[in-house]
Amino acid sequence: QVQLVESGGGLVQAGGSLRLSCVVSGGTFSRYHMAWYRQAPGKQRESVATIGIRGNAAYISSVKGRFTISRDNEQETVWLQMDDLKSEDTAVYFCAATDMVGPRSSVDYWGQGTQVTVSS
Repeated sequence: QVQLVESGGGLVQAGGSLRLSCVVSGGTFSRYHMAWYRQAPGKQRESVATIGIRGNAAYISSVKGRFTISRDNEQETVWLQMDDLKSEDTAVYFCAATDMVGPRSSVDYWGQGTQVTVSS
């Protein structure tokens, strides 16, 4: 029973910061490729940041320089530090895990989501 539990969402003014956390339990975290997705109303879910098993990170262009993804394999936790937030960052943010021992074709586990709202 692998579970991903996000926290840290909330309401913040534009230009502010939030730090999202995702705690993973019930699995082998060190072999999971982790990602943060987001979904805004009326839009498709998109991957905003990914981090590999050895800490290699990648971001979509719209968040580069503002967001930082990190992980600690001992704590079995992944974070998304979001700085200089903009209104277009408003969305439900989801933590996601892909087991790299498996076929690696899709997300294996999803968190329940945490709401991030950025006001002007």
